[in-house]
Amino acid sequence: MPTPPPRPGGPAPAPVVQERLRTEFPFELPRGYVDEAGTVHRDGVMRLATARDELVPLRDIRVQENPAYLSVVLLGRVITRLGTLPLVHDGIVENMFASDLAFLQDFYRQVNAEGHTRATVECPHCAEPFEVELGGSRLGES
Repeated sequence: MPTPPPRPGGPAPAPVVQERLRTEFPFELPRGYVDEAGTVHRDGVMRLATARDELVPLRDIRVQENPAYLSVVLLGRVITRLGTLPLVHDGIVENMFASDLAFLQDFYRQVNAEGHTRATVECPHCAEPFEVELGGSRLGES
């Protein structure tokens, strides 16, 4: 978009800078998913979740019977790549190590909360600034 010409007698308007929305985020699993051949897959990509991604799993019978299963189904929808696997789905997520699932739940929260769940605060005693984690419960739990 071109910058408009300056107005007579006034300052030139600031150029419009369009920031590109980042929709995919790389990650590395702490342990890695081990496939049937014994190959360990650690590097992956997660995309931003849509409203549909969060609504569709609610119709899944597994989620209706066990709400904690929501995170497995949801992560299976938003992980677009994991190592050299041709396809990532909830069955893959279901067979991950618990530490990797916890990592992905936290990563999902960070990615979909505008990139972070940390806030800078100030120590009430020494006035030094530091960051705290604001992340609450695990994805799919209340």
